[in-house]
Amino acid sequence: MKKKLALLVTMAMVLGLTACGGSSSGGSGDAEPAVPETKNEADTEKGEGVMTYEEYMAAELETEVVVETYIQAKQEWLQDETTGQGKATFYTQDADGAYFLFEMPCTEEEYNQLPAGTKIKVTGYKSEWSGETEITEGKFEIEDGSYIADAVDVTDKLGTDDLINYQNQYVTFKGLTVEPAAEGSEDAYMYNWDGSGDEGDDLYFNVSLNGQTYSFTIESLLCGPDTDVYKQVKELKVGDVVDLNGYLYWYEGPNPHITVVTVQ
Repeated sequence: MKKKLALLVTMAMVLGLTACGGSSSGGSGDAEPAVPETKNEADTEKGEGVMTYEEYMAAELETEVVVETYIQAKQEWLQDETTGQGKATFYTQDADGAYFLFEMPCTEEEYNQLPAGTKIKVTGYKSEWSGETEITEGKFEIEDGSYIADAVDVTDKLGTDDLINYQNQYVTFKGLTVEPAAEGSEDAYMYNWDGSGDEGDDLYFNVSLNGQTYSFTIESLLCGPDTDVYKQVKELKVGDVVDLNGYLYWYEGPNPHITVVTVQ
């Protein structure tokens, strides 16, 4: 996420559609925007030359990959002030796994044609950054079909080696306890990973399960300060018990990008 913050210095942000939800205490939230005629079954048959998820994961880094996948959420559209190139980062998934499309080139018009559920064919390069497997330099084609993934409960995978097998998928964690955001602090969140940020930056907060503490994130490019979930995390108190939905991003270990918070 540090690389994204550095890029913001030279990029102008244009507000785009995001998939963020929140809830009041005891309520529920919906992380995906409504998409007509979506379905909860992804096509399992791949087109000619398209990799299965297993083949994608087995591919060497920095080699070309071709996948068919479905957009689940997207970060804000960005435009490079120097080149004018538009880019956006997408969370995508098929029936077998998930693909993180980092800064895929697209115009603002194309970005607006890619709501959650849209099926796309992507040709790009398999890359890795601080443990996060992603596709870079992607080129896409819109295909027929739609799919919204259900959240996979990975609560019992926290703290295990098996959790990485769900990387980038839409997941849920249940019954976690909010801990202080930093040692000696009574605050439940902080801006940026080191507390150096301000309103509008990423929010970091800690939660625990079975005596182990984990760091979760509200990625501001995905769920900005005007979203329910961003506002709700700022209202959390140490000791709150929460259920969390989001995308299992990876940065030197699990760093979920949370889109829904439900206080029990």
